[in-house]
Amino acid sequence: MIKEQYKYSELTGKIIGCAMEVHKILGSGFQEVIYQRALAIEMTLQGIDFKREFDMQIFYKGEQIGTRRVDFLVEGVVSVEIKAVAALDDTHLNQALNYLEAYNLEIGLLINFGSKSLQYRRLINSKFKSV
Repeated sequence: MIKEQYKYSELTGKIIGCAMEVHKILGSGFQEVIYQRALAIEMTLQGIDFKREFDMQIFYKGEQIGTRRVDFLVEGVVSVEIKAVAALDDTHLNQALNYLEAYNLEIGLLINFGSKSLQYRRLINSKFKSV
């Protein structure tokens, strides 16, 4: 699961491991908020620092135009978007990538608890601008 060539690979591997534990215990079929709460408990147990439903500002050409809550902002560097749908599709992927760009975060995870097996995608923001 950990690939050294990927930035924050160790951290994203831990997050995915937490999600696998949640899915193993709860299975599929619950609402997104249930998985979000369970994942928060599991990440706390594993010593992972995060903020849940963290308000992130969205900018357009330097002007703040709104806010969006990221499901989890982990250690200030990885966004985690949670879904509880039968299958991930391009709409979910595009949404998660748009959030990475809007937040100017380099790495994100899209995790789906709604399918029989846990689905996850590691996302990289190709438009990331180092501050």
